[in-house]
Amino acid sequence: MRETVSRPRTIRFGVFEVDLQLSELRKRGVKIKLQEQQCQILGILLEQPGEVVTRERLRRRLWADDTFVDFDHSLNTAMMRLREALGDSSDNPRFIETLPRKGYRFIAPVTEVPEPDLEDRLPEAPERAKAPEPRASSEVVPAALPETAALQPTRLGWRSAAITGFVLLALIGAGLLWRYLRHDRAVVVAPPTTRSIVVLPLENLSGQADQEYFADGMTDALTAQLAKISSLRVISRTSAMQYKGSHKLLSEIARDLNVDAVVEGTVLHSGNRVRITAELVQVSTDRHLWAETYESEMGDILALQSRVAQAIVNEIRINLSPQEKKLLATTRVVSEESYENYLKGRYYWNKRSEDGLTKAIEYFRKATQEEPGYALAYAGMADCYSIIGSAIVDTVPAGEVAPKAKAAALKAIELDDTLAEADTALATVRFNYDWDWAGAANGFKLAIEHNPSYATAYQRYSLYLMAMGRTQESMTEMNRARALDPLSVSMNFSLGWRLYMAHQYDQAIKQLGATIDMDPNFGLAHRVLGESYEQKGLYPEALDELRKAVAISHHSPPMLASLGHAYGVSGRKQNALKIIDQLKEESASRYVSPFYLAVVYAGMGEKNQALESLERAYQDRSNRVVFLKVDPQVDNLRSDPRFQALLQRLALPK
Repeated sequence: MRETVSRPRTIRFGVFEVDLQLSELRKRGVKIKLQEQQCQILGILLEQPGEVVTRERLRRRLWADDTFVDFDHSLNTAMMRLREALGDSSDNPRFIETLPRKGYRFIAPVTEVPEPDLEDRLPEAPERAKAPEPRASSEVVPAALPETAALQPTRLGWRSAAITGFVLLALIGAGLLWRYLRHDRAVVVAPPTTRSIVVLPLENLSGQADQEYFADGMTDALTAQLAKISSLRVISRTSAMQYKGSHKLLSEIARDLNVDAVVEGTVLHSGNRVRITAELVQVSTDRHLWAETYESEMGDILALQSRVAQAIVNEIRINLSPQEKKLLATTRVVSEESYENYLKGRYYWNKRSEDGLTKAIEYFRKATQEEPGYALAYAGMADCYSIIGSAIVDTVPAGEVAPKAKAAALKAIELDDTLAEADTALATVRFNYDWDWAGAANGFKLAIEHNPSYATAYQRYSLYLMAMGRTQESMTEMNRARALDPLSVSMNFSLGWRLYMAHQYDQAIKQLGATIDMDPNFGLAHRVLGESYEQKGLYPEALDELRKAVAISHHSPPMLASLGHAYGVSGRKQNALKIIDQLKEESASRYVSPFYLAVVYAGMGEKNQALESLERAYQDRSNRVVFLKVDPQVDNLRSDPRFQALLQRLALPK
């Protein structure tokens, strides 16, 4: 008598079917990818459909007692993703109902599909030949075969014997292998290699909007810790932040960013205590490799970040050099006030606006006053001073910000000579203001060596290479920066700007259009897109984009200058002269680099006035002067001996 199967292997509900043994969910026969934990939750709910499964029961079934995990967040996340896979809603559930403060209940009708018995799954054996009926005495009975002939099998018999022998050998081999695997000498299957990772924005559990900067800062810090590892590609914070509050599946995010693993988690900052919960997911296998909760006082926050980073590195089995091990293990103690001011500084630094940079400088200054040995805060301050006087912002004279930028960068390196942020800040000062070309190049290379995943270092090195006229090398470094920060508006704009400077206007237009799709209010992208249209003689399109840039920037001098240049080139001299008047009027109340007057005069074909303004810009050490070798807006001045003499005085390397 056959033995019935007590537990079904497959359960059907609606258009779905779940295989409990294989942990597979299928919709109309098509497999839907679920992470292991989500499939376990579904299996537990289906054990008793229609009955309440408490959250505590799920906790006991899913996590061992010695597992440190933010259970509530992890369960909520897993349940959310399970519902997404089922196309279900917590507000109007078809499958999984939430019972507040109790648990969950599977409410859809289910059908159990018992697993077929082994005998049912095998093909029917051919019916054995029946023994011959006794013959009548009148029948002729053939003579008996010789004994040797009776023992000879037919060819079909030999084939059956061979198959039978092969099956027996296979079964014996499988049995031996099973016994081998059950003993200590187990076969070890290497886990998938992790070479790239992203730290998704850590969720702020405080419930207070004014603590968002803290959660973002912790995300930034953890990203920076992992980025110190040369063999690991770490996606930059800016791209990761695009997924803040997103309900996108981890597999989709990983595909967007081209990474092997994802870190997600939560931050709770309450009083003088901080708790971080982090989970590591291997995307290729949908496995939760690791989950743990860490807690410390604010004064120990840097050590806490280091412990989380080391745990992740251990799980993904990356080989570290002795230097990298030292970097990860090195921590410093900072006060709560100093650390919070540093995080606020980073928050405003990431805005890349004049107002944001001004606020960031103030917070970084406070952090260094409270903690004079805080190298990262000095590096942040140096970078802000470098940017605010550069071609992007250019609202402060170089002579005013350059000494402050250099002093802060040197202090940061004195305190910690392994910081890529400090190396980049000092190299930027040497490039923007000192015009120390060799020192700048060496500094950018050192920054990349110290942090191979620091996208800003590649971005700035690309800028240096473009100024030197090494356009192809510049594009290579810029593409490396963008690969580390693919969703950053700044990185995508920078690529478009370099294409423009390289006189590749069609590619620039395409790239800058994509950047504007990412952020329609990004004035710099509108400006360079307009400049690219102008170089192709598409003046209506150019003027349209440049007017947008001027409006978005509230009539900033760089935007006005580009509009004035386009007016001049397109034959609208009166409009260009009005821009000249505006710039001169603006210079009475704020700094306006003479370079921008030169740009408008060049567009009008007024070479003498353009070259006189360029000379004044050179004396001011205006950052835009360093791009004279490639800048399309001054192409009509290149043949003039005075322009060539100016280039020689810049002493740009060949």
